[in-house]
Amino acid sequence: MLRIDILSVLPELMKSPLDGSIIKRAKENQQIEIHFHDLKHFSMMKRKQVDDYQYGGGSGMVLMIEPIKNCIESLTKERNYDEIIYMTPDAKILNQRTANRLSTLKNIIILCGHYKGVDQRVRDEFITLEISIGDFVLSGGEIPAIVLCDSIIRLIPGVIGDGTSALSDSFQDNLLAPPVYTRPANFENIKVPSILLSGNQKEIENWRERKSIERTKNIRPDLIK
Repeated sequence: MLRIDILSVLPELMKSPLDGSIIKRAKENQQIEIHFHDLKHFSMMKRKQVDDYQYGGGSGMVLMIEPIKNCIESLTKERNYDEIIYMTPDAKILNQRTANRLSTLKNIIILCGHYKGVDQRVRDEFITLEISIGDFVLSGGEIPAIVLCDSIIRLIPGVIGDGTSALSDSFQDNLLAPPVYTRPANFENIKVPSILLSGNQKEIENWRERKSIERTKNIRPDLIK
């Protein structure tokens, strides 16, 4: 079973998206556990403050080290964690290879950034992996945390009904997936490629491989390089 602990100042943003569809079934089947931790509960300040102005001046608030440290240490006293992940735009972008690896782990912590981010000492002392979901900035790390969880959980054996489905997704072999079709075979005189109706599985796989390479060259040539 994979256990995911998510640290956030707004955990309520994530509870609904992480309690439906495939993820809900994975929870019910005891393949995963997801626990949310509100950093305000770990603040030692009277008003449960978790952020403050940055040293040196400048706009925007910064998440303080103390509540994050308190939360992480409360969790690591209970169990060992394979990764402590910080969601931040100034990191390497999430890819399928990373999702594949994380799906094999047992215990991970995900820290959601907010405001201007977290005190650098958190990153230096506690974080083992930093992940971005793209070269853009959101209001916080909660949505990226949802993206990361979904990308990991669907890869756990047995979570998706067809165990081979995730293996044929885009990026698994560093190529984009080929075009896919379903019924009807002829819709308003727009026809499904005849090879897919031939029943010749070897030729179908060859066609799919050619289309994957073609799409990757046209859309994401950087993957080919």
